[in-house]
Amino acid sequence: MGIEVRRATIDDVPVTALLFNAYRMFYGQHSNLKEAETFLKQRLQNNESVIFIAMAGDKAVGFTQLYPIFSSLGLKRAWLLNDLFVTEQSRGKGAATALLNAAKEHGRQTNSSWLTLQTAVNNITAQKVYESNGWKKENDYNVYNFRITE
Repeated sequence: MGIEVRRATIDDVPVTALLFNAYRMFYGQHSNLKEAETFLKQRLQNNESVIFIAMAGDKAVGFTQLYPIFSSLGLKRAWLLNDLFVTEQSRGKGAATALLNAAKEHGRQTNSSWLTLQTAVNNITAQKVYESNGWKKENDYNVYNFRITE
């Protein structure tokens, strides 16, 4: 069975929240399905993110979430691919590639300058997926963060 990707709607929040919660747990956060659902619902209701969901038949197997940002130098919109997750049993079957392709197409359709993402230094598996799909590791810039809250 192939993978189909579609843009998530508010009706998809419950199933997407299951994936989002698993994604957060993968990165060491505690499970909190209710807050995950509330967070996603707010992002979609406020048009603050775009979510694509990967389906294998009628089963949701992955998602990606993009946040709009802007390029001052390019004078265009850009997108932060903030989240990408595929269930463990569905990895290696094309879902991540399909989600990345949907993100790229969304960038093209919105006349954006670029898409950007970051992943943990030790997440070698994800890095291989990104690089095999044409993403280039940025070596020209350092990334700095300032933590406001814990």
